[in-house]
Amino acid sequence: MTLNSAVVGGGMVSDVHLSGLQKCPLTNLVAICDVDESRARAKATEYDIGAFADFEGMLAREDLDWIHLCTPVQTHLDLARMAIEDGIAVQIEKPVTTSAVEAEELEALADEQDVPVSVVHNHNFAPAVRKASRLIDGGAIGDVRSVNILYTGETYPDDVRRGAWAFDLPGGEFEEGLPHPIYIVLKLGGYPVAEDAIQAQTALTREYEQGFDYDSVQFQYTSETDVLCNATILASDVPHKSVRIHGERGSLLVDIVSQTVTVLDRDYEASTKARALTNVDHVLGRIEGTLENVVAVARRTLTDDWAAERDLDSHYYQFDVEARAIHNGDPMPVPVSEGTWTLRIMEEIRRAAARPDAGEQIQLNTDSL
Repeated sequence: MTLNSAVVGGGMVSDVHLSGLQKCPLTNLVAICDVDESRARAKATEYDIGAFADFEGMLAREDLDWIHLCTPVQTHLDLARMAIEDGIAVQIEKPVTTSAVEAEELEALADEQDVPVSVVHNHNFAPAVRKASRLIDGGAIGDVRSVNILYTGETYPDDVRRGAWAFDLPGGEFEEGLPHPIYIVLKLGGYPVAEDAIQAQTALTREYEQGFDYDSVQFQYTSETDVLCNATILASDVPHKSVRIHGERGSLLVDIVSQTVTVLDRDYEASTKARALTNVDHVLGRIEGTLENVVAVARRTLTDDWAAERDLDSHYYQFDVEARAIHNGDPMPVPVSEGTWTLRIMEEIRRAAARPDAGEQIQLNTDSL
């Protein structure tokens, strides 16, 4: 059995969903829906599927098992609600909703209707993050004690990347990219023990005509399992994106740019020889990861194979594992709760930047393309 699937929203991110669902052997892409009828028809012609400009009409005419929402975030809750009430599984582009309050409502609805719902947190399915997760689960470094991420090279608030709508955000284009490092920390370190455990600081290093509030962020929290989690995220011209995961018996160094993972599990201060092995282990970790990447790229180049494409494309990988979860009746690998906590941290970052009155609800009000 394959999952009859449809994509809602024909913006720039829709193509990765359309192509992934068309290629995945577990899914059968049948339709595209967009309020711009000409755009829906153009996508439908390209992928040889049905075109709809009316969401409810598509639900009535197509026998769907899975819907991917790639629409403006203000529409996510209402569209997801209609699909869930029809018993259709839903995957939603980040951010999952405009606010944590809306995300909590979505969680409750999915639980009440017993319908699988997930959020696109594709960076958690990149090769290096998957490998780090396997090593942690396998006990390579013992119980995790801390997760620290340095994420530089993010776009400046006034960069023109995703569209003019991003300039309406307090952090502009910089803010639009914040969910990625946030949900990586949540994945590897766990959820905060409580909402008030989240602390955030922001800085503004440049002057912008649009009056943005921040272009640099630090946040930290203690997780439910007493893991100390923190992140530094900076707008800059040079990308350096790394995660250090410290456990009771060693550490993992995850380089997101090169997609490599280094295991450091020796007492490097035991002797002069042991100290020299620090550099050896760093080099060997990079070489091993690079070779793994070369083999994966060669496999994709030489074979027309879904698994080869999936292993190198984090979106495709998430589509695949979630399709399997729906087939098997298993929990979704990215639950709505991960999206809810991502929003809670983003809301705390906004509070740190704007210092609004206590208790004021902060709306994200972004558009997903």
